[in-house]
Amino acid sequence: MEHNLEHTISLLTRTPAALNALLRDLPETWMLRNEGENTWSACDAVGHLIHGERTDWMPRARIVLQFGEAQAFAPFDRWGQVRECQGKSLEQLLDEFARLRSESLGELRALNLRQKDLELRGRHPALGVVTLSELLATWAAHGLTHLHQISRIMAHQYRETVGPWSEYLGVLQCAGHSAH
Repeated sequence: MEHNLEHTISLLTRTPAALNALLRDLPETWMLRNEGENTWSACDAVGHLIHGERTDWMPRARIVLQFGEAQAFAPFDRWGQVRECQGKSLEQLLDEFARLRSESLGELRALNLRQKDLELRGRHPALGVVTLSELLATWAAHGLTHLHQISRIMAHQYRETVGPWSEYLGVLQCAGHSAH
């Protein structure tokens, strides 16, 4: 499937609502549990998405548009969610994510990007040369990765409770698909 900016924006627009539908008003225990040592909770994943809205997607798009390959992106702080989550309820995090995503998409739409803009190249600190199109497609896929992760985290809480059905539940067999 080729990258289509309008389809990407459509998906990015829905991510906050999907998270809200899945997580809002659940008992706190669902939000704070994880899959074991050195794993994230649902709250951590939402904090990570907030941190990405602040420091990753649109800031990097602006770098590509302004500097191209001449300026590499700043490395992403993979533990930035710790600061984002501090002292906030899950409801506050969901609201903050929705607000930030809406602002990001407003900025993206205002750029009125054309195909030639999407072909512009930037420099990722680890991956090397990337296009603006790849960055924007990754933004959408990144949200889906964390929706998948949150579903997996939540299902993990019932891994023993489901008894023998666990062999039929792929979400309980999944070890994750993201190294980050």
